[in-house]
Amino acid sequence: MNDVLVTIGKLEIKWYAALILVGALLGILMILKEGNRYRISKDFLFNLSFWTIIFGIIGARVYYVLFNLEYYQNFADVFKIWEGGLAIHGGIIAGLITLIIYCKKYNARILRITDLVAPALLLAQAIGRWGNFFNMEAHGAATTIEHLQNLHIPEFIIEGMKIDGIYYEPTFLYESLWCLLGLIIILIIRRLKYTKVSQITAVYLMWYGLGRFIIEGMRTDSLMLGGFKMAQIVSVVMIVVGLFIILITSRKGRYEDLYNADEENIRF
Repeated sequence: MNDVLVTIGKLEIKWYAALILVGALLGILMILKEGNRYRISKDFLFNLSFWTIIFGIIGARVYYVLFNLEYYQNFADVFKIWEGGLAIHGGIIAGLITLIIYCKKYNARILRITDLVAPALLLAQAIGRWGNFFNMEAHGAATTIEHLQNLHIPEFIIEGMKIDGIYYEPTFLYESLWCLLGLIIILIIRRLKYTKVSQITAVYLMWYGLGRFIIEGMRTDSLMLGGFKMAQIVSVVMIVVGLFIILITSRKGRYEDLYNADEENIRF
């Protein structure tokens, strides 16, 4: 498996970095398009996306490094993110903190903005997981070629899952497909007449939390906290928070605080 997309002189552009960039750009375009429906400033959304992505990547790296300090005796290696080693939960946490600070600064409603961001984040996650494929990481336990063929997945994925002569479960693929399915579900939900502000955020938290909890149980490279997989702990928290949001919004009136409210009724 070649992890280099293209070489320009001495510069190597790796699939991992390229796919993260593509996911981020498509996510920004999705946010800007949805924001335009409500005449939310493009400058506000673009700048928000830019800083959220920057600090999200930093957070994802710091999170990963903190759980793998023994592998980073050389401090310079900490900055080599193109070699892999980004923890999405760290990115979500850092990105959310950045989003909250930014929204507070411009007096924007946080949950309306997270509703805009959630679908874009799922899209970026679905694309970004393929970077793990090219880096031959984020896979599951050893398996057989017969098992992979029975899954009816493309041959290039099967061969890509052959690492040092051993075939592995393509958990990166499971998560990518789970995110794409979640994206479709959320795009449908946000066009429903009675969807309320914050419910899209809640669905994202519960959907990704559930999928990641299950898939993480299959992975062999998990970040650990004692005897527990850290990603599963965070996933449980995401599910609980999502359920709490749904519980709170369910107490509102049928026509109260609708996501697709008329423009003049939107609190931004």
